[in-house]
Amino acid sequence: MHENNTSADRFHRSKFKLDSLLEITLSINANLPAKALLSKYESILRTNLGIGKIMIFKHSTRWECILNGGFPAELESKIDVESQLLRFTDIATRNEGIGIGGVEILIPVYNNDMPLAFVLIGDIEEEGELVSPVIKHLNFVQTISSIILVAIENIRLSNENLRQEALRKELELAARMQMMLIPDNKTMPSDRYIRAHGFYHPHFEVGGDYYDCIKLSDTKTGFCIADVSGKGISAALLMSNFQAGLRALFTSEIDLTVLVRKLNSLVVANASGEKFITLFVARYDCESGMLEYVNAGHNPPVIYDTVTGEIIHLNSLCVGIGMLDEIPAVRTGMVMIANDSKIVCYTDGLSDLKGDDGKEILTKEIINHISNTLPVERNIGEMLEKLGIPDNNPFLFDDVSILSLELFRQS
Repeated sequence: MHENNTSADRFHRSKFKLDSLLEITLSINANLPAKALLSKYESILRTNLGIGKIMIFKHSTRWECILNGGFPAELESKIDVESQLLRFTDIATRNEGIGIGGVEILIPVYNNDMPLAFVLIGDIEEEGELVSPVIKHLNFVQTISSIILVAIENIRLSNENLRQEALRKELELAARMQMMLIPDNKTMPSDRYIRAHGFYHPHFEVGGDYYDCIKLSDTKTGFCIADVSGKGISAALLMSNFQAGLRALFTSEIDLTVLVRKLNSLVVANASGEKFITLFVARYDCESGMLEYVNAGHNPPVIYDTVTGEIIHLNSLCVGIGMLDEIPAVRTGMVMIANDSKIVCYTDGLSDLKGDDGKEILTKEIINHISNTLPVERNIGEMLEKLGIPDNNPFLFDDVSILSLELFRQS
């Protein structure tokens, strides 16, 4: 009779374990959320095994309590996983120095040889001779804990992958939209008086550089290059707003100091002082040969006179756009283009690159490559190839934008 009872007990225990594992497996396959899986897990352990208290600490980006059934809420913040639990790699009982009040069994859960979670059990029922049925079923508890917690981790990773994929698609869309703001070389002015060509390479999917060249009248052409402080989507959004403002304000007649002040107000209103823009903006009159410009904290463009060989740097004349609520002084520079000339505007992604001597190249490579009578588009192409831009320069850590122009005097 005793043997029959023992066999029946073993049968019922085995059936309980199989039924529990099946229920958990079906729940996982049904893609139930983590909260629902934890609820089923807690019910199996507390209802069927007589566990009064259970707490789980799990690691994702940090250690956090994901389940507390029966333990005092304040215990969640008192337990330091790093110092108190990480030293355990196997199941431990209260007699093995767990050292946390009310915790009688500790079950570490590992995934790919890394600690994933710790299951803390307390207030367990005991049978004769003070032996808890939980002790008899520790392997089962460990197994079902591992299954549940690895499944929850897989849910987290899957959600993270979905989030990353959604972010990647958003960045791709943002990059495509930003490229629409950068003028295509085929659409930039190209006639017997001026020829413009640009190069744009964002370091990340979206960048904070911008350049433009706009035919303002039959004789006047405006062009600019700009760089937002910082990187990423926020910089790209500010630059897209700036581009819209500049295109709306830039005319053949507007005073450049007025243009810069209006743009400053626009950036201050939109960036709230968190970002600023360095800007070089110029207007060329092919009839008079006069080039007027404002450099607001930007890298100095380089002009090369193809007849005299003279090199001119168009240095900064005021602070960057958006640095101050009101720009204290804006000065317009004037340069007479007497002969056919080349002008190269660029962002600091180019000038900050290190040369063979370990120093920043600044305008050295630009001058070396444009000091001839060859087309400036060819000059820039050869310079980029030499510098390994965009694919073969390991020290390229910023957006690189170049706007190059050839200015031709009327014959």
